[in-house]
Order: sequence, then C-alpha cells, then structure tokens
Amino acid sequence: MHLLYSRFFHKLLRDAGMVKSDEPFKRLLCQGMVLADAYYYNNDKGAKIWVSPTEVTVERDEKGRITKAVDTEGNDVVHSGMTKMSKSKNNGIDPQEMVDKYGADTVRLFMMFASPADMTLEWQESGVEGANRFLKRVWKLVFEHTAKGDVAALDAASLNADQKTLRREVHKTIAKVSDDIGRRQTFNTAIAAVMELMNRLAKAPQESDADRAILDEALKAIVAMLYPITPHISTELWAALGQADIDNALWPVADAEAMVEDEKLIIVQVNGKLRAKITVAADAAKDAVETMALNDEHVVKHTEGKTVRKVIYVPGKLVNIVAN
Repeated sequence: MHLLYSRFFHKLLRDAGMVKSDEPFKRLLCQGMVLADAYYYNNDKGAKIWVSPTEVTVERDEKGRITKAVDTEGNDVVHSGMTKMSKSKNNGIDPQEMVDKYGADTVRLFMMFASPADMTLEWQESGVEGANRFLKRVWKLVFEHTAKGDVAALDAASLNADQKTLRREVHKTIAKVSDDIGRRQTFNTAIAAVMELMNRLAKAPQESDADRAILDEALKAIVAMLYPITPHISTELWAALGQADIDNALWPVADAEAMVEDEKLIIVQVNGKLRAKITVAADAAKDAVETMALNDEHVVKHTEGKTVRKVIYVPGKLVNIVAN
C-alpha cells in the first residue's frame, strides 16, 4: 500500500502545482516477501496453535526433510511448510534476536545474498551462519595481510602471468559488482562475485612484494564494495587497511588494461568429445590455433590413422575436429 500512497500523494502535489513530475520515482525496486517455516499443534478443542520456529527443535533425514518436530513444551508439532511471515502463523523472526546473535552486518548480508531483492526470500538460520562465516574470513584475511607490514606500490608492468591472471579477476569482479549494483540491482550476484574473489585470494601466494600489492588492491576493493551492504565491519576494515573516511571514499574503478587477456584457454574436441586443452595468445590467428590443436599429443592419439574432415574453430573458446 505504501507504493500506492506515495504515487497518490505525489500526483496530488503535482495537481496542486507543487511538483512538476508525474511519478515520485526515477527507478523503483519492489522487494519480495520473506517466508519462514511454520509449525502448529492441535489443542484439546482441535484448534491450531501456531508455534514460533525459534521454539521448535527438528530432526531431519539424510535428504534434509523434517521427520520430527518438538516445541519447547514437549508438544509434537506439524511442519506446515514455508509460508509468508505473519502474526497469524506466529512465524515471524525478530530481527533484533538475529542482530544480537550474529550482528547487523551478517543479517544484512544474508538477506541481500539469499535471493534477488524482488523475489521471495526463504529465511534459513543456516544461511545466516554462512554469511557470518564469510565476514569472519574477510576479517581474518585483512588482518593477516596488515600484520605483515607496509605494502610496496603495485607495478603492473612487472607482474608475472599468474599475478596478471589474479589481478584480472580482481578488476573483472569490480566491473561485475559495479554493474550488478548500479544497473541491474541484483545484489545477490554482486555478493556472490565478491565471495568467489575471496576464494581466489585465500589461495593466492602472499610472499613477494607484487603478491602483497595485488592482495592490498583487492582487499581495499572488496571492503569498499561491501560497505553499502555491511557498513560496520567495512568501516573497521577500511581503517585497518590504512584508509580514512570510508563514507567519502570513491567507488573502485575497474582497470580496463588489467582485464585484457594475454592468453586464452581453448578446449579441443575430437568428434565432439573433450581431448585436450591448449593455451594460446589472445590474438592468435585461426590457422595457428588449429595447427596447435591438431599437433597436441592427446589429439594426435585420437586422430591417428583417420582423415580430418573438418576443423571448427569458435574464436577464443573451442576447436572441434571432425575425423573418421
């Protein structure tokens, strides 16, 4: 109803000559409903007594299906499924309880990650725990990094192939998150991209000056991109990284040069079956890629004694060799 009211009052103000626009919003994102498990038992009169999910202990089978549910008073309760949070079903979750247990940033992160904003969100405390673990990983990596001391300036020209690849992933993530939040408003995919990058960073070497410089650049970008979603922890981590006033910090900008690929991984198939993977220069000519694919030892093994009828090249992705 608030959407109806806001439009009604805006048009009233327009008709009164107090505003000139027809609509109150340039862009509008309407969020979906929040669902939660609902449980009940029948009292002596046969009426349904709805029990809060926070007061129910459940047992599940190997497939995760609920086999038994008991409330805090020992009543066997029936699982009514996931339904819209409501007072009538007593399945609302008090946000303050979750904030007290996990922190406001964790709850914000879970709600934005678990579902696209305009679709239904199924409330699962296990998902909240997962969001909390992720933030702890970010916290741990930042402080492990800063504990090693000052970071040398990044010299992009001196990076080796692996370092360039990692830095390319950093800037591709910046580009994706910027687009997901700014244009598409798909906050869940933006968060997923940051999580993916974190997985890469956790496994990356952190010994050389160049390694540490890339990690420093990546962590500052991650903290800045998480700030609108998890402002409290991001403020702390921004300060830990030696930065001041995150409120006025500039949004990270993807470096177009860093995202340019020097090499590409090409899949090689023989009669539609994967037989090899080759790495070629990004600007390699078609003939050169096909020759390299045909001469690969794994490909030769499956084409020896056969006639190559056709070579199909999908630029930058695939070579399919037809032989019989």
